[in-house]
Formats: sequence, structure tokens, C-alpha cells
Amino acid sequence: MIALNPTGTLLASASEDHQVRIWRLSDHQTIAIFTCTDLVYSHSSGGRDKMISKWAVPSSEYILKDQPSGHVLPGDTPKEQAADNLLTKEINDDSNDYNSYANRSFVMARKADWDHALMTHSSIQPSLMGCISKGIALCGKRQFQNAMKAFDLGFLFVDANLKKTHLLLLIKAIALFNAHEHEEAILRVQDLATTCPSVDILACQIVEVNSVDGVHYNEAADHFTSAVNTIRFSSMSAIHSKYDVFVVLFGWDLMSLWRTAHQNQLQEAFKAYRYMMDTADEATQARCLIGPQASLGRQNFQRDCSMHFTAGGDDALAAGNYDRAIELYSAVINLDLATDTIFANRSKARSGKMLWDDALIDAKKVIELNPSSYIGYQLKHAVLHGAHRYDEAIEASNSCSSNLRQQYINPSEAEVAIQETIKAQLNDVPHRLLDTFTGRLCDREVQISAFRKSTEYKELLSSLLVHIDLRKERIKDVVATYFRCVTLSHRWEGKEPLLHDIKDKVVDELEAVGGITKLQSFCKTARAAGYRWGWIDSCCIDQANNVELQKSLNSMFTWYRTSALTMVYLSDVPPSSKPGALARSAWNTRGWTVPEFLAPKVIRFYQSDWTPYLDDHSPNHKKSAAIMQELGDATGIDAQTLVAFSPGMINAREKLQWASTRFTTVEEDIAYSLFGIFGVQLPIMYGEKKQRALGRLLQEIVAESGDITALDWVGTSSEFNSCLPAHITSYKTSLYTLPPISEDEMQRSVSSLQDTVVVELALKLYSSLERLRAPRFDHRRLHLPCIVFPVTEIRRRSTEHKESYFTYAVKADGLRDLQISTEDKLSQFTRGKPARRPFLLVRPWDRRLFELPDHGDDTES
Repeated sequence: MIALNPTGTLLASASEDHQVRIWRLSDHQTIAIFTCTDLVYSHSSGGRDKMISKWAVPSSEYILKDQPSGHVLPGDTPKEQAADNLLTKEINDDSNDYNSYANRSFVMARKADWDHALMTHSSIQPSLMGCISKGIALCGKRQFQNAMKAFDLGFLFVDANLKKTHLLLLIKAIALFNAHEHEEAILRVQDLATTCPSVDILACQIVEVNSVDGVHYNEAADHFTSAVNTIRFSSMSAIHSKYDVFVVLFGWDLMSLWRTAHQNQLQEAFKAYRYMMDTADEATQARCLIGPQASLGRQNFQRDCSMHFTAGGDDALAAGNYDRAIELYSAVINLDLATDTIFANRSKARSGKMLWDDALIDAKKVIELNPSSYIGYQLKHAVLHGAHRYDEAIEASNSCSSNLRQQYINPSEAEVAIQETIKAQLNDVPHRLLDTFTGRLCDREVQISAFRKSTEYKELLSSLLVHIDLRKERIKDVVATYFRCVTLSHRWEGKEPLLHDIKDKVVDELEAVGGITKLQSFCKTARAAGYRWGWIDSCCIDQANNVELQKSLNSMFTWYRTSALTMVYLSDVPPSSKPGALARSAWNTRGWTVPEFLAPKVIRFYQSDWTPYLDDHSPNHKKSAAIMQELGDATGIDAQTLVAFSPGMINAREKLQWASTRFTTVEEDIAYSLFGIFGVQLPIMYGEKKQRALGRLLQEIVAESGDITALDWVGTSSEFNSCLPAHITSYKTSLYTLPPISEDEMQRSVSSLQDTVVVELALKLYSSLERLRAPRFDHRRLHLPCIVFPVTEIRRRSTEHKESYFTYAVKADGLRDLQISTEDKLSQFTRGKPARRPFLLVRPWDRRLFELPDHGDDTES
């Protein structure tokens, strides 16, 4: 009996097994099953077309069929929503339809909506379906004791029917499994199968195979296959018809189980056929192989096996079950019906198992069967690449015919892209580096040559050949990782090894004395940290080459800045030192070490035995609050600046103060060491003397930034320019800042000027100040915008420091009375007794007093 619904989208069919199935015509899928205790009858809509508008199904058990998932389906699928809507409508039509309540509880359980599944039970009369749905919902809520009571109550409604009893026991076990009580569930199934002779073994096997983890799935599937072979089901539909309760209640994939079992049966049959043919005599083989019927039968058998094995292999490959895929594809190949696609897929499966030699054989077979396709060449390249046989992989991509080469990048094109990235990477890296792996000093050409011979280069080139997009980020990452450089910050002591001492020699083979020991330990520590390249100022710069020396000193800040790691070696800090040892180290007094700890982004401090300072093994000591606090206290530099320093002219006076307590062996270096901090590049001229070197730097700071705070110093004037100090120590005194004026004081000052200053004159003064040019140097002469105040009186005051300096009380027009201390002896005078020559107080004009934007800071990084 069949019928259509009024819209023509659903078909209902009834059979003698007392079941009505509703089929969706669009995709031929069963969407609902009604199991009936009586004969099925229906009502039509009343027209000639006899279309069914409603089916009456007494004692129905409504179960929704959905896509298999292996366990409870999460989410709200369209089918579940449709079922929910249908059941809700039936409940609204008949509030006493208890079966619909139970069925809706099943739907809620399928969606793992346990709360709503339980809420439904308040309207369900005690019944087998009601007990089952309640037990499933309680298991989902992990209320196992109450769930077992609900299931046990269900046994009152089985009417001593052994099959129903067994089914209820299985459903009870499944509910436990879905609640992740795996061991308990499996134990119940196995006990049922062994203790009840009349139990449905296949049903037990179906439950078991769906209730095990992936590790034991194949074993359970074998048990299922054995059960299928014993019971001899003819088709998937036969199994589905008998056990569809598991599909609709729990969403299990019986189709996949049947396919696995059927494939296993075919494999066994094929093995038996091959064994028979291998062991039979020639006459028997002839009778089996010759003749139209034998040939047709053999061909049909082989085609059937090939089709099922291929489908199973494709499913296994997609699921990552490579062993199964290899087994099934091999079975197809043994049938002598394999295509290049089968060999290609087996090659992929073997690659997934890293069986590179076997995968390569399959890839070559693909090329042999279909030389006009790029697939085989691509597989061969992928296998060789995966096996780390990069040279052969590159050769494989080159060996394909010209019409296939469009699928690959030209090796020369890839090499050019890599070379351009290398060039950009090495722009900010020292020209000469130590290879910590070989212990040899290498120039730029040798470094690049070493990379081209490396596994990293070959792997990169091989991977690029099969991608149209060169993936510049990938190239950049590989190149940057290979050429990572470690720089050393240290204090020169005694005889340090120079370039000529280690050139063309192996560092580790040199006699471990003096600075050589430090050099060897540096290479060893860098190598252990995974860095191939290292740089140390003593031996990686040709000190005798003035051009190289000048370029190196002007680049050193950038080199430390871009290094992957800067190691700071504290030779006078013994092992296991306590906090404070870093601050007391002589390293902390040297001029060159200031940029060496400010520039790097990653830094680590090492004690005299090359163990981490304070036993801090973290990768970056700039992230150590304790170490940065100690360094900040010792240097006067705040922790934030130590961690994230930016070079430039901002706060120039403060940066000069940082260096004011430092000293250098070579006097000019006190200035040269600061070039990078201020972001300037000036000629390096050893022999010019300290005052000239410092003067050129200060001149550049004032001229470039317009910041006149560099003129705020105490000490001896420089011979380079009397407005500049002779020594860096003149900046030890902190920059003088005027005390802040409160708003009330400011208001009083402005008010006092209202009656004494003409507005026009104030505006004129403002305009004059605004037009003043920025300070500059011209032939070492300072052009400084300033305000001049005539001095009207100077009187000397007695002080305790008579021998060191003199103190004077000074009066000047337009200024409050001042007190000035100086080493110079000044003539005293008053307004009544003026001096022979005029004295002036000069106030340098700073545009920042206008509180206008300082455009000179725009260049700061």
C-alpha cells in the first residue's frame, strides 16, 4: 500500500511487518517510521486523487531518521525541527497522545536537550516508551541511579517478550555509553551476549562496534562482520529494517558498518578465489577462465570487488585511516583493474604512514600509466620532499615535460625570490660573522654559500616549486631563522683576539688562554641555544681598515638592535651571585655598554662561568622585573626605557646624563658610543681628541633637534666651542626645571601685567619671539636665539667654598634678584658705580615655552 501527501513531496508505504515508512521524494530518504501493532489504515482528503492528508497509527512509535553520527547528534537539524513541529502539532490536537509526548522526548534527547526531554515526562503515562525516553534523558543528565530505576521499571511493560527484554537491555547500555560510561556499557553488552543463548548476537555486535573508541573499532567491526556472515543478511536494507531502532534513536551509521562487513566478505572471497587459482592444476584453471560464462562471471566478480574496495578505500583515505585505505587499494590493484587514480590514492595513503619508498613506487606507477598528467610528478615530488630527499624532489619537478611545467614554479624564479629576501635580511647584519657550528670566521659570501648548501634552503626551494604563489612570508621566515645572529656585549680585558688572530682558523682548536677562552665559550653558548651565527666586536671587525671600522661603529647600534639575542658577559660576577652583582660589575661603567643594553630587544646576562645571572633561564632578561630594576637603579634609566628604548633626539639632556658616569679606553669613544642612541651618523676620526668628538656630537644634537637642553651643563668649557662642555661628566647634574606655577599664581601674574604692559607691546614681543630662528652652528659658531638682560649690580658674597668657586648676588633689568656661582672672578659694581664694560645676562630662547608642537620630534622612531 502506498500513498502521496497532498503536496506531492512525501510518499507513505506500508508492509506486512506492520511498519509505515515515510519517504521524501526529493532525495529518496526515509524521514519517519511508524511501527504499528494493528493493521494500518488511513484517511484520504476526500477528492478523486485519493491523496492522504492524515494517517491514523494506533500505538505508534514515532522515530526520526537522521544522518548517522555514531552517537547523540548535537544541534537542531532541519529533520529534528520538522519532527519536533509535527509532534507538537499532534500533542496540541490531542493532549492525551502519550506516544507523541514520548517521541518528542526522544527528539529532545537526540539534540542533547536533556532538560526539555525530562520536562516532557510530566505528561507521559507509564509505558515502555515512556520509561526508555526517561532513562535516556536521565543518563544524559548523569543521574545514573534514577536512570537505572526508569529502565528497570520498563521491564514491567515487555510482557515477558524475550526480544523486547534484550532490546531494552541494549538500549540501557547505549544510554550509559552516551553518558561516557564506556566500560560499564561494554561490560553489560558482553555479559548479555555470553549469558543469554537466544540473544540477538548481531544486535550486540552493532551496539559494541558503535560503543568503542577508535583504537578498537577495527576489532569490533571484525566481530560485526563475523556476525553478518553467520546470519547471512542479503543486503544493507535487511539489516537496516531490523535494527533501524538504533539509527533513529541514537543516529548510528549502520550503512558504514554494512559497507565494512561487505568489503571484508569480498576480500575473503577474493582471497579464496586467488588461493584456488594459485593451487589448482592447469586443467582446472582453464575450465574456470575459458568460456563466455566463466569469463563473464569472473569479470562481474572482479568489477563488484573493485567497486566496493575503491569506495571503501576512498572513505578510509578521507578519514585518515591509512592502513585500511592501503589494504583496500591494494586489493583493487591485485584484481588487475587498478587505474592511475588507485595508485595515486595508495601513494597518498602510504605517504600518510610515512612509507616513503612504497609511496614513491606508486607515484612512479602513476607517471607510467598517465605520463600526460601532472598528478604523478606532483606525487613524486611530494613523496621525495616528505622523505627529506630535497635534491631529488627538485630534480623531479624539473624532469616533467614542458607542457606540464606550468604546474610548477621555475627553480630560477624561486631562487631569485630567495636571493632577494637574503639581501634584504642581511642589510642590517654584520658583514663578517662567526659560524658557531664550525668555529670559523665567515664573510657575507661564505654565509650565503652555507645557506644554499643547507637542508633549510633545499627544503624551502623544494616546497616553493609546487606553489604558484611564492609565499614571501614563508621565504622571509626561513631566511630570518637561518641567519639569526647573536651579539656579545662584554668588557675588553687584557689581550682580546683580533681579526688576524682567528682568520682562517677554527676557534675551538685555538689554545684556550685569555680572550680566546671567552670567545670559545661564547660560540659554545650560542650554539647550545640554537644560533648558528655570532658576532663579537673584537675579532669580527678589521680594526686596521679605517673604512670598515667607521662603517662598523656607525652600524653597531643597528646590529645590536636587529640581533636575535644579545649575550652580556659579566666576567667579574662569580657563579651563584646574589642580586646587586650586576650593578657593581665593571661592565656597568663602560661607555660602549650603554647602547649595547639599550638597543637589543632580547638580552641575557651571564656570569663568569657562562651560567645565567640569578639563575634566570628565561629567554629574555628584559622581561625580568628583578634584573631590569637592578639595572635601572645602577644606570638611572627607568625600566620602561630599558625594555623599549627608541633612538632619537627626544630627551637629549637625559641621555647625555646616562653616559656622564661612563668612561672608555679610547677617549673619542665616549662620543662615538653615543651616535646610535641619538640616531646620528658622523665621521669616525680617531686622533681628533675627546673635546672635538663630543663637540661634534653636541653640535649635531642642537642643530638637528633645536633642543638647547644640551647647553645646560656645569663644568669646564670646551675648546671646540665655549658654549659646550669639555667633558661628558658635565652632565652629571640633573636638568634644572622651574617649579610649577599654580593657576592662582599665574592668574595674579597676568592680572598684574594688565595695567603695566601695553597690549600692543606684548603682541610685538610675542611676534618677535615667534620669528626667532632655531639654534644652529655655523663653522663651529653657535647662533642662538636669546633674550638679553642688562646687569645693573654684582656683589660678591662670602661662602664656605672660597677656593673652588665664587658666589655673587646679581641684579638685572627685567629679572628678579639672582645668585650665581662660578669659578671665574667677576668685577663688582652697582648702579651708582657702574662697571667700565657692560655685563649682560643671556637667556637662550626655547620655542617650547610657547607650548607649540615640536615638529623635530616627528622623525623619532
